[in-house]
Amino acid sequence: MTRIFRTSALLIGMVFLLGCASKWSVESEQDADIVAASHAAADALIKQLQGKVEPNRPFLAASFVDINDLEQTTSFGRIVSQQLVTQFSNKGFVVVEMLLRKNIYIRQKGGEFLLSRAVREISKTHDAGAVIVGTYAVGARSVYITAKVIDTIDNTVLGAFDYRLPKGPDTHYLLNRSSS
Repeated sequence: MTRIFRTSALLIGMVFLLGCASKWSVESEQDADIVAASHAAADALIKQLQGKVEPNRPFLAASFVDINDLEQTTSFGRIVSQQLVTQFSNKGFVVVEMLLRKNIYIRQKGGEFLLSRAVREISKTHDAGAVIVGTYAVGARSVYITAKVIDTIDNTVLGAFDYRLPKGPDTHYLLNRSSS
């Protein structure tokens, strides 16, 4: 009887530990180097822009927004945008910064994306040829980011780059709207 009790206790303990281990592995996802990933995304965009933009015309940059609500961002959306701007600037591009305001991002209307009137007005004021925009979607273990450079005159996508970051503790914190 004691042997059955010990075996049962051992099995219950193993099940408990396995349950804790799987929970621990989900919650302990490691953060990627967000700065390096953002700079790599900027480099990929810059490579795609060769011959498509006038080098002396400034760019605008908007905060990256949540794909589920294009009028909302978080600390994550702001910092990723800023890191792309850093790399564009380091590579010799002139970037005019705009922090996300209502109606700054591109809007979807009838299946087409249109730059908002505010972006058009700001781009005219600064003689900007393109705007750096982006969206992100939050998954269970990852954040999926799309960065684009859009022509301010005809709304064409001049370059686009998709990447994924694991949702570790820092990324999770930056995505929390209350930290915004």
